[in-house]
Amino acid sequence: MPDTLTFEPKTSTIETGETVIWTNESDIEHTVTAYEDDIPDEAAYFASGGFESERAARNRVNEGLIAPGENYEHTFDQSGTYGYFCIPHESSGMVGTVQVK
Repeated sequence: MPDTLTFEPKTSTIETGETVIWTNESDIEHTVTAYEDDIPDEAAYFASGGFESERAARNRVNEGLIAPGENYEHTFDQSGTYGYFCIPHESSGMVGTVQVK
């Protein structure tokens, strides 16, 4: 049985301008939420639910949940390293990284 509290792969490497699509393949809800302090300074903030800040995403977590079988996508226009996490499962280590070249 797959681990439902991980991002697969944990680290992705893409080119600038490419889009990452996260698909929830588990049977529970998750979020994709950027760490505001762990993305390039010029980069647009991203979070499932369309939030503009990590605080808003955390405060309104239910609006950002991705149901089983659903997905969330984000296009990365700035090179750099982007850290992100699942709000409900952050304490279980559900974190990931996108490296944009």
